[in-house]
Amino acid sequence: MTPPRNQHHLATPSGRPRARAFLAFDGEPGPCNAITDVAGVSVGYTTLVEGDGALVVGKGPIRTGVTAILPRPRDDLATPCFAGIFSQNGNGELTGTHIVEETGAFDFPITITNTHSCGVTRDATLRWMHKVLPGALEGAWGLPVAAETYDGFLNDINGHHVTDAHVFAALEKASTGRIEEGSVGGGTGMIAFGFKGGSGTASRRVRHGATDWTVGVFVQANFGDLKNFSMRGRHVGEDLRPLLVEAKASIEKGSIIAIVATDAPFLPHQMKRLARRVPLGIALTGGFGYHSSGDIFLAFSTANRPALTAAKGSVAQADFIPDAAIDPFFDAVVQSVEEAILNAMIANEDMRGRDGHFVPALPKAWLTREFFRPE
Repeated sequence: MTPPRNQHHLATPSGRPRARAFLAFDGEPGPCNAITDVAGVSVGYTTLVEGDGALVVGKGPIRTGVTAILPRPRDDLATPCFAGIFSQNGNGELTGTHIVEETGAFDFPITITNTHSCGVTRDATLRWMHKVLPGALEGAWGLPVAAETYDGFLNDINGHHVTDAHVFAALEKASTGRIEEGSVGGGTGMIAFGFKGGSGTASRRVRHGATDWTVGVFVQANFGDLKNFSMRGRHVGEDLRPLLVEAKASIEKGSIIAIVATDAPFLPHQMKRLARRVPLGIALTGGFGYHSSGDIFLAFSTANRPALTAAKGSVAQADFIPDAAIDPFFDAVVQSVEEAILNAMIANEDMRGRDGHFVPALPKAWLTREFFRPE
């Protein structure tokens, strides 16, 4: 007997369809098919949608927001995580990269927003951390990870509408379990392959030895040329082009940020290796790292906490899965990235923004007709 499909894999908490409602994917997802399947990782959003009509800088229309990803439980956010970063195409920003390269670790929450609000979310994260864990910044410094992609086609990006309060709200609302996708948080005003993009997530379970580990991915998808767009190995861009008659979204300012999380024990050089596999998942959807696309990726592990909190003067010990056994985790990253991007696009709706600019969502009727295949 075929087991029933996991409804959490098919729809977001608000009922929007996810990619698995239409498509079959490789690999075994976690319970929520989300980055939050990695124990201790939580995600929060603040979504800002206000106004219509002609752009008035400072007033709107507003189509933006902020996403917060907490790599550890709130009380443990000052504990570093082993991490690695990779920039496929550096026409973008992810702060804190230098210390990750130098020490192989980072701490504090991650934020993702629009290009002109990246500094706001970084600084607000420090203010929030000083409030909730004041001891973490006493006599020390913080270098939070903050990332961005451009939403100026739909949003009054020069109006600087994201404030400290919006960042605090996203951080406070961060939760485990199922999360929304599509035009939420930092992904609110984003575009992918000419269609509505935004926030997407997916996960995979990986067996190593006698243990099941989890790899989770979160993307802010704002990239891609329609002519290259592919879904599960099928080039669909030209099929979809007639559906973009009204849309005039530029691809020249697109980017994608990806955050990879795992509970598997890996060392920093291995986390960098996982981050380097993100572009392979992007390529499966037709993203080729064009000139103006900021394609920047962070991978982290929640394992090895004792090694990362060892006292000065001690000798720390860390567990790690051997490099020779890492290939299934590469598979998990590639599979999760591909699905997270398609989730960001499919769990979405049409959006009209500044100056009447219009971006359609992938049509559900077209998806049903062309791809619907029950698992």
